Amino acid sequence: MKLNVWSPHASSLDALIGGARLPLEHVGEYWSADLPEGTEYLLSVDGGPGFPDPRSRFQPHGVHGPSQALDLDFEWSDASWDSGRTLGTLWYELHVGTFTPAGTLDSAIAKLPHLAELGVGVVELMPLAAFPGARGWGYDGVALFAVHEAYGGPSALQRFVDAAHGLGLAVALDVVYNHLGPAGNYLSQFGPYFTDAHETPWGWAVNLDTPGAHGMREFILDNARYWFEQFHIDALRLDAVHALLDDSDRHILAELADATHKWQDELGRTLTLVAESDENDPRTIAPTSQGGRGMDGQWADDVHHALHSYLTGETFGYYVDFGTPQTLAKAFRQVFVHDGDYSTFRGKRWGSPLPDGVDMTQFVTFTQNHDQVGNRGLGDRPDERLPRGAVMAGAALLLLGPFTPMLFQGQEWGTTRPFRFFTDHDGDLGKAVSEGRLTEFAQHGWEKLYGDGFEVPDPQSETTFLDSKLDWEAIDPEVLAAYRELIELRSLIADDSVCEPSYGDGWFRIDRGRIAVVTHAGAGTSTHDAPGELLWSWGPAALEDGVLTLGPHAVAVVRP
Repeated sequence: MKLNVWSPHASSLDALIGGARLPLEHVGEYWSADLPEGTEYLLSVDGGPGFPDPRSRFQPHGVHGPSQALDLDFEWSDASWDSGRTLGTLWYELHVGTFTPAGTLDSAIAKLPHLAELGVGVVELMPLAAFPGARGWGYDGVALFAVHEAYGGPSALQRFVDAAHGLGLAVALDVVYNHLGPAGNYLSQFGPYFTDAHETPWGWAVNLDTPGAHGMREFILDNARYWFEQFHIDALRLDAVHALLDDSDRHILAELADATHKWQDELGRTLTLVAESDENDPRTIAPTSQGGRGMDGQWADDVHHALHSYLTGETFGYYVDFGTPQTLAKAFRQVFVHDGDYSTFRGKRWGSPLPDGVDMTQFVTFTQNHDQVGNRGLGDRPDERLPRGAVMAGAALLLLGPFTPMLFQGQEWGTTRPFRFFTDHDGDLGKAVSEGRLTEFAQHGWEKLYGDGFEVPDPQSETTFLDSKLDWEAIDPEVLAAYRELIELRSLIADDSVCEPSYGDGWFRIDRGRIAVVTHAGAGTSTHDAPGELLWSWGPAALEDGVLTLGPHAVAVVRP
């Protein structure tokens, strides 16, 4: 394996192998050497202590230990594979450590037929980059080119992707470029990968626009290509891009977008970039040729907030400006609820309106995901607290709406297992994480929902992690069948169907050309003009003589 280390200010750089030092060759600002497969090594700058390789492909002894040289040779069976356009299909987010009892990529392979049969188009993996300890969400990764050892390492990811492609499933990987975790982050030992010119919620920002920024920018671009090329990943989900603070003439996202288009041509496969951003800024998905940042898609939190708050009645915290049917209708028409108006939660005007004609499938929407479940006080699922009819109303609006829908692991069978925030840090850092979580949640008003005896689950406790594992023995067949039927009904919707929302006292409806979804919340009944056919329903629903009658917490799909 060839080492390639950016360390522009080093006078020497050695690989420490056992008790020996191997000097690396100096070429420009990079240092290189060839190491045999399986060699464990650390890197020493100017004769100093050894640190893991910034581009380590495998950390078999954890993020503080030596790196291992790997060539990543693999016998792929997907030579003819191309995902095609992934936006517009059904996405499915999973966390490898809790998706199966074993919590590995290899054990997850056995569940891929379930996802293919469900109708999933894209399996999105939460971050796999090596992070401290054995368990965690992965957003504190520090070895961005390595696959977390507890999940099976890099060869396991290659096996997973190859198996997914064999079943017709594309694979998206969640990557975190806006920061690195606090433990095992040794990048600054090698060069100006970070800058104090900007501050993020996690401390210093990655260096994108101050002297030496070209090294970090190349690091990010090389990492993205690495996943596409070496692991045949089809899409990258870019975490919290609003924290990629970049005042340069060309934003790092635009540079990545243009590079990805070139790689797509070189690799002969469709490659997709989806950003998470809370900025409500149309530039995120605008083409770079028009001054935009060129992302193919974006997560749409406002749609989630509008749906969740409408179905649950929760209007505290960041849900404060949501909850009404008018707000839900705006989300279905315009995606961004805050499009230049005042955000009470932020205390200022927020966002900008989308231009006319935007393809709504560029927005990935959900009623559950790792953030919106895991950052609740108890990590509880909607199925645990809501009437089943309200949950299924959300599912119908999500799956048959105009956006790209995404399910979160176990949602399709109505799991009530929580998904909680969990970590595995050592010593003082672990204590600080536990205390920080308690302090943070004390400010969110969760006692309004859970009661005065509410206690935040300790993220450092292994029990918090184990409680978050899916129970595959608890599948509700009726719920699973309902999700499958709703997913099948997506085929009735023409690609160019507009979404027309309407609402009244206790009911909400969207019309999508050949079908309509009608929901009724609360007690009593509601009636609706619906000449045509009742295709699917949950709860009390009847269609007679062109009139649809819905009972309490009922939802129906009709063909007008």
